[in-house]
Amino acid sequence: MKSSSRRQFVKTTAAAGAGTVLLPGNLMAAKRKEALVPSLKGKKVLFVWGGWKGHEPGPSVDTFVPWLKSEGAEVEVSDTLDSYLDEDLMGSLDLVIQIWTMGKITGDQEKGLVNAIEGGVGLAGWHGGIGDAFRNNVKFQFMVGGQWVAHPGGIIDYRVNISDSKDPVTKGLDDFNMHSEQYYMHVDPNVKVLATTTFSGEHAAWIEGSIIPVVWKKYFGDGRVFYSSLGHVMKDYEVPEAFEIQKRGIRWASESKYHPKEEWLKPVYK
Repeated sequence: MKSSSRRQFVKTTAAAGAGTVLLPGNLMAAKRKEALVPSLKGKKVLFVWGGWKGHEPGPSVDTFVPWLKSEGAEVEVSDTLDSYLDEDLMGSLDLVIQIWTMGKITGDQEKGLVNAIEGGVGLAGWHGGIGDAFRNNVKFQFMVGGQWVAHPGGIIDYRVNISDSKDPVTKGLDDFNMHSEQYYMHVDPNVKVLATTTFSGEHAAWIEGSIIPVVWKKYFGDGRVFYSSLGHVMKDYEVPEAFEIQKRGIRWASESKYHPKEEWLKPVYK
């Protein structure tokens, strides 16, 4: 964590602590609970877009940046991977959001991004934006936690099943239907899976009954990483559950520098 970020965190914590003697017990508890709710207020976010146009990287800016700003985030939008070369910028961030399907990243660009996330900056993305980016870069894939390999049948109807209803990202949400690409992925077994999808075998008989993660979160070093395979095009976010999951995941990933690591070891899922 950068020293400036640490100073701000200590200052904020000290201020909160100084005021607790004046608060009734139940209000103190409420304040503590409120402090644990992920928030983008005051967070510094780098939104990087580019790559294959079929995943609507440009329109994604129009969909997500106004929402990020409405949440109180300070957003820098970039259409170049050279942003990852700026050490001062990368170290000052709370979160990187990337939508850059396929394409190529240089060794130095990848190093700048990977080092930032490993050092405590969060990473969030969806679909091919990080799940099918930089196919030749295994370190990047190791960081994300999975890689797209197929979407049998193309645009089809399929169901998303909430597999962890206790996690704040998916709590209160029910299973829902999508009409889009159903991503078949190779997935790191050491991620916390929040939602899955089951393949019918209609378009590839040998995978019938296969259960593949749709939404997960993980750590890479000290950085929080959030991924959802939904969001082939921005119209997908007209499904309320899909958009809500993405927003909650972005908020969660932005908190790496401000909370201890969550304790979980859940390398298997049903």
